[in-house]
Amino acid sequence: MTKPRIGLLGTGPWAERTQAPALAAHPGIEFGGVWGRRPEAATALAAAHGTDAHSGEDGLDALFAACDAVAFALPPDVQAPLAARAAAAGCHLLLDKPVATTVPGARAVADAAAGAGVASVVFCTLRFAAGTAEWVTEQATRGGWFTAHAHWLGALYGPGANGGAYAESPWRREKGGLWDVGPHALSALIPLLGEVTEVTAVRTGSDLTHLVLRHEGGAASSAALSLSTPPAGAGAGLEIRGEQGTAVLPERWGDPVASFGAAVDALLESAATGRPHACDVRFGLRLTEILAEAERQTAAVATGPETPAGVAAP
Repeated sequence: MTKPRIGLLGTGPWAERTQAPALAAHPGIEFGGVWGRRPEAATALAAAHGTDAHSGEDGLDALFAACDAVAFALPPDVQAPLAARAAAAGCHLLLDKPVATTVPGARAVADAAAGAGVASVVFCTLRFAAGTAEWVTEQATRGGWFTAHAHWLGALYGPGANGGAYAESPWRREKGGLWDVGPHALSALIPLLGEVTEVTAVRTGSDLTHLVLRHEGGAASSAALSLSTPPAGAGAGLEIRGEQGTAVLPERWGDPVASFGAAVDALLESAATGRPHACDVRFGLRLTEILAEAERQTAAVATGPETPAGVAAP
């Protein structure tokens, strides 16, 4: 049988270090090509993995026509319109988080995927990494949790930090921890405690956002999010408490290349069965709705009188 062909949009460090190696090594697919905004980068990455390079508008159409699915390693608000276009061309979608940083942008992708009948998966690392995916599933099955606290405190832009290639990302520098690491926290808190019904957000400093979330059924959670933590104070973790005691997210997540391979498996299964994955584009839209409401609140406080906590409706 012919293997499904999956192409890749993006040529940055995330694509180079994680997504391209995962696609090239996956035994169940054929790496269908690389598209990049910089032709020379697309050529180099494609050559490194023995596939075709594409660029420009004609290159996009050619990649979509040649592939059954496409994976994305692009800034979120570049990703969103191209993902909608890929869906319209009949390609299944393996999206990066966040899907977009505006609700209309994320909704357009979700609507395009639904209209075209294509499968989708958003690569929320915790939900696919060997060290954490099983833990999230196990704790969600146990249930009985009434509260949780997450902290994702990165040092990418911390004082004296050398963030490397990822620190050069303009969208990360502009949007900060709320949008970059916020999806990680939410992707675990929601399956553990239930749908978010209300969010309250406070920003302390230039890039430290605190979320308090109310969940269906009465549970509540909190999260502290930043990319600008002093290196000595950086770290990530999640603790939940409930009827059966306390549980802590494993510290070791595993190899990101293998995690992305698991996301590929999830997309292939969803495409074959027609069953939506728990981390599909509709879940990605929900994450965007919550984060956009948090951003609205912190922006309102920064520019004027404090506004009441918003309800992030499902």
